[in-house]
Amino acid sequence: MQRPENPTETARTPVGFNVVPPPGWDTIPLRSGTTKAIQRIVRKSVSQLPVGFPKDDIPRARMLLTRELKETARQARESDGLTLYLPVERMHGLLIPASFVASEPLGAPSGGVDPRRVLIDLARDSEGASAQELDGVAAVRTLTKLSADPSRGIEVPSWRVQYIVPIPNSVPAQWITFSFSTLLANGTNTEFAETLVELFDAVMTTFRWSYA
Repeated sequence: MQRPENPTETARTPVGFNVVPPPGWDTIPLRSGTTKAIQRIVRKSVSQLPVGFPKDDIPRARMLLTRELKETARQARESDGLTLYLPVERMHGLLIPASFVASEPLGAPSGGVDPRRVLIDLARDSEGASAQELDGVAAVRTLTKLSADPSRGIEVPSWRVQYIVPIPNSVPAQWITFSFSTLLANGTNTEFAETLVELFDAVMTTFRWSYA
């Protein structure tokens, strides 16, 4: 995307953003078009079932995948998600246990908030925080390692990476958040999780604002 050079254009507020997901990943919009996206992914996944997969089991596989995708999309939507990105192709025979969600624009709880001050506070108070820049805008990246907690229904550990990005020239101030998570299933080593985190970081280097 060619960035505007006119001073009056650089002061405009973006109307959206673009990121390039990894190969083998797909997107599910969470505010409209969700059902069609899920149906498309299910059709593609079923068409890629391995040779020899029992034909009688295909309807059940389709039903289970549809149910899983609907539940994942519902949870992401209820967490203010705008777009869900997830792997739909297997890597070395395994489906990657990871996904990331772009949030709806989130406003500050009160007016007159300086976005720079918010980023400074986040970087200071969040474990594993670092300063970043996305398409010319200062942002904060956080990394959180969550332990398993069966009492809360969390059966395996997970890692979560978030990018918090202020929307330029938004009044009142607004942010969008990209939240990546990957599960550390039994037998999964941390090197694999680190590789997936690096993949997400690479995706975020493709972030660009879009303008009307």
